[in-house]
Amino acid sequence: MISFTSALYITEWIVRVVALFVVVRKRRPSAALAWLVVIYFQPWIGIILYLLIGRHRLPSRRTKQYARLLERLEHLKKQFEGHPHAAHPELGPQCQEAIALAEHFGSMPILDGNSVTLISDTNEVINELISDINTAKDHVHMLFFIFQNDDTGHRVAGALKQAAQRGIKCRLLLDAVGSWRMLRFISHDLRKAGVEVKDDLPVGFLRRRASRIDLRNHRKIVIIDGKIGYTGSQNIVDDDYGHKDLIWRDLMARLSGPVVQELQTVFLEDWNFRTNKLLEEQDVFPPPVLSGNVHAQVLPSGPNFPVENYQRLVVSVLYSARERVIITTPYFIPDEPFLQAMQVVAQRGVEINLIVPRKTDHPLVDMAGHAYFEELLEAGVQIFAYEAGLLHAKTMSVDDSIAFIGSSNFDIRSFSLNFEVNLLLYGSEAARGLRNRQMEYLRNSPGIELSQWQKRSLVKRSLNDVAKLFSPLL
Repeated sequence: MISFTSALYITEWIVRVVALFVVVRKRRPSAALAWLVVIYFQPWIGIILYLLIGRHRLPSRRTKQYARLLERLEHLKKQFEGHPHAAHPELGPQCQEAIALAEHFGSMPILDGNSVTLISDTNEVINELISDINTAKDHVHMLFFIFQNDDTGHRVAGALKQAAQRGIKCRLLLDAVGSWRMLRFISHDLRKAGVEVKDDLPVGFLRRRASRIDLRNHRKIVIIDGKIGYTGSQNIVDDDYGHKDLIWRDLMARLSGPVVQELQTVFLEDWNFRTNKLLEEQDVFPPPVLSGNVHAQVLPSGPNFPVENYQRLVVSVLYSARERVIITTPYFIPDEPFLQAMQVVAQRGVEINLIVPRKTDHPLVDMAGHAYFEELLEAGVQIFAYEAGLLHAKTMSVDDSIAFIGSSNFDIRSFSLNFEVNLLLYGSEAARGLRNRQMEYLRNSPGIELSQWQKRSLVKRSLNDVAKLFSPLL
């Protein structure tokens, strides 16, 4: 009779061997290797973790629903036929390549005639948002990763309740993990007032809507009457969220014009998946009105797409840079193509500035990101550490041509796992507008010198190197 110890030993090796064939399928070698290391040293713990958070396959229902939704929303393009300058304006070659790639990945065209206001103060964003909710005439749609049970959350919830009570259709979709406190403590009162509140991607061992529990909806979207929109990095949360001595520094775009209807499309995809309800088009897509001269395009990304949309676009645009690139991100864990693009572009003489916060709320992620600094500095990338708070803005400006603002960090998780949305702005005016904000960050960000970075202690180097091994899992 086989002893318990022998049986355990045999089954552990069975797990290791099976993992060799299962884990490597449709996965980057680096990610597969990281999982195999975990499973090799702790087979049972590793395989349980893999089953919980190792796969990012979604049920085919979500991808099929998205395809059907795009078919039904083909009328969007028809709406712009009466506005010959709204769809596909002619820009320079650098912009045209990015525009074509973004439309290929996200199925949403570039649209002219938009007005964009960038807001970097958390409280100003909330005040503007509440003012727009208070003047809504038909509907308010909101999608957020975090809607917190705090003063800011209560202020916005109060505005939504008042809007619903005067007959405005209010629909609120929240990530089940990021907003769990709000869903537990505030959502009941909102529903009583007439606000439709839904949790997205709820966590559970019996998960019909996702195959791993850490697939999250990280998007930040507001649409009011189909005419005003918000998107960017800010959640509905106090600006000292989680750190009373550390203020979060976000960047949001308040939009009007045709591009708002692309944000509406992204919201409807997620709302449709969660509720199986496709809202009437005439209610949510009013005739477009040109309100400015900004060229804009929306790019959604997530595991329901066949490729990593945002990562591929970022890498492509990086290679097109000729003079200067500025990137801001709170969490920086590059995959190989992104890391190589930064190095190659810097080595051919383009100035690349990477601005990250001196301190964040995820020490392990910081350690993993720091492991890449030396090779980037050696390639000529300039790295700056923001000291005036937790820099949470996720942006990239390229030359005087293209600006990226959105919810996606420049890390493997945002590129591969989370549902994200990013706004692309084209032309010198939009690029300069973002560049001015980024220069404000730079003024509060001392540079990291290669010679000083190389003097880190052996302990710090070792911790960075160990954390780096698990980069694909973070």
